[in-house]
Amino acid sequence: MKKTIFSLLLFAVCGFKSAQAQFSRPLSVGIGGGPTINLTDLANVEAKFAGHVDVDGLITPFVSAGIHAEKGVLSGNGYASTFKNDYWAFNANAKVRLGQFMNLPNNYSYYNLQSSTFHKMLANVYVGAGAGLMKNNIESNISDLYSESVISNGGEISDDLDGFHFVVPINVGVDIPFGRGLYGPQWAINLNYQHTITTNDNLDAVINSKKDHYSYISLGVKYALFQRN
Repeated sequence: MKKTIFSLLLFAVCGFKSAQAQFSRPLSVGIGGGPTINLTDLANVEAKFAGHVDVDGLITPFVSAGIHAEKGVLSGNGYASTFKNDYWAFNANAKVRLGQFMNLPNNYSYYNLQSSTFHKMLANVYVGAGAGLMKNNIESNISDLYSESVISNGGEISDDLDGFHFVVPINVGVDIPFGRGLYGPQWAINLNYQHTITTNDNLDAVINSKKDHYSYISLGVKYALFQRN
């Protein structure tokens, strides 16, 4: 994963354009929220809610690196058992936008004043990946029959209900800039799909043959800070 992120950043730097993209300012903060959907051993999903705060900095006009803090709930049931995970998650991530590979004019500030909303959106479609930690807070009610079945198949019912574990988030989304100015927009609406892969199969207190993972679909707003040099 480290090699993948490094390769994305290196490729982006090689394709640097002297333009301003998502924002004309070097740093942005964002907040958002939306539903969570878990894929765990207790497979009957109960959609819950999460919220997040982001801080992102532009490395090039179309490549950003940032940190993401998330608070949410995962919940599910099955086999006469239930769980609820009131979690925290933190990660560092990088995103590459489609505008990095588009033939945009050098004077992006002028282009931004003239271009359509569609072209602004297209230039700010992105993919990204990161690495971080997740803090569990699990409440579970596992039936004796299901517990016996899990153990007989080589699994276990975890007693680590509030520990930290390593996660890998993968992001796909779009920033929709709005508000006109001489050097570009200062606000953006963000729509993001984040799929988080865990490494220890313990989102639901059941450790079995497959790693747990979950999805988080969010709608948010970003605000750019500081004047450009």
